[in-house]
Amino acid sequence: MHSINHNILNMSQQPLLFTPGPLSTSLSVKQAMLKDMGSRDYEFIRAVKDIRNGLLRLAHVSKEEGYECVIMQGSGTFAVESVISSVIGENDKLLVLANGAYGERIAKMARIHKLNHEVLRFDEDCIVTPEAVENFLKEHTDITHVACIHSETTTGLFNPIAAIGDVVKKYSKVFIVDAMSSFGGVVMDMKAMQVDFLVSSSNKCIEGVPGFAFALCKKTELEKAKGRARSLSLDLYDQWAGLESNGQFRFTPPTLSIMAFRKAMQELEEEGGIEAREHRYKTNKQILDEGMHAMGFKQYLKPEIQGHIISSFLYPEDPRFDFADFYEKLNKRGLVIYPGKLSKANAFRIGNIGQIFPDDIENLLQAIKEILEGDSISV
Repeated sequence: MHSINHNILNMSQQPLLFTPGPLSTSLSVKQAMLKDMGSRDYEFIRAVKDIRNGLLRLAHVSKEEGYECVIMQGSGTFAVESVISSVIGENDKLLVLANGAYGERIAKMARIHKLNHEVLRFDEDCIVTPEAVENFLKEHTDITHVACIHSETTTGLFNPIAAIGDVVKKYSKVFIVDAMSSFGGVVMDMKAMQVDFLVSSSNKCIEGVPGFAFALCKKTELEKAKGRARSLSLDLYDQWAGLESNGQFRFTPPTLSIMAFRKAMQELEEEGGIEAREHRYKTNKQILDEGMHAMGFKQYLKPEIQGHIISSFLYPEDPRFDFADFYEKLNKRGLVIYPGKLSKANAFRIGNIGQIFPDDIENLLQAIKEILEGDSISV
């Protein structure tokens, strides 16, 4: 019988991921995946039920209030596409609000599935404004559904979801929100924000590992999706119906990711819930921003529209700065940052989420300073 090599779980050898996900996870979350689990094991089915109910509680709603949680295998994009391709009927029309790569990804889904849709675009360094949404809905009365990103990871901005929700419901539209990189790290009341479908994934602020995503759904709207799906594996209604009937997935579930996520949810509660986690992430960001500013780095976004999930920093103006080299030198120290994804500027991104703490941010800042000084690069 082979013994487990415990070195693989030596946290001192683990890199720290300053990214928007996948992100650094706790040792105990990793250990939750060491026990093989069958898809019909009672413990696994109980874990799925606990997770579904627990996610609704995190959004301040419940089954009793008419909300449902549907878990979908795959990345966050799978769950977004599951919603987009399942809930828009043939006679419906979707409005996509886009101010970055993830809004554009929803627009691409709409094109691929040949949905009736419109795209209202904003610059990637500007928020979606409720006023512009209202003007568009006034002029396009045939819109039935509106989709928006909460934390646009392209830049790190937060769109004002609650204010947009007010406008969407003023005109009696269905509201779909991609809260991929923010849910679990931002206090959200799904009912107060008037969201009908909220989508996120296992490897973001709840600090689980990749493997599945989920849609929190208003049941009356979810039930309308019956028979509308344009995909077998991404059929949101059928996935929900299967989970409801016997607690099982229609197709092979991500068993170990589920068990890790159950542990991650327990640790979120032990930390003090979303309020406490949001405070830690905001503290991380404050230390990061102050330290980067002290070195001379400039941020891409104006402070008033930034979220605390991820920050975008412009490249130093020094022509000797080479991001690939900078990234590699940080990587060798076990510090992993994220390239930029901007169309108008050269920037890189640093995430404030996951199992990282103020001391980790301080260590990252010190490493950045040493690398720049060693290369004689001025910011």
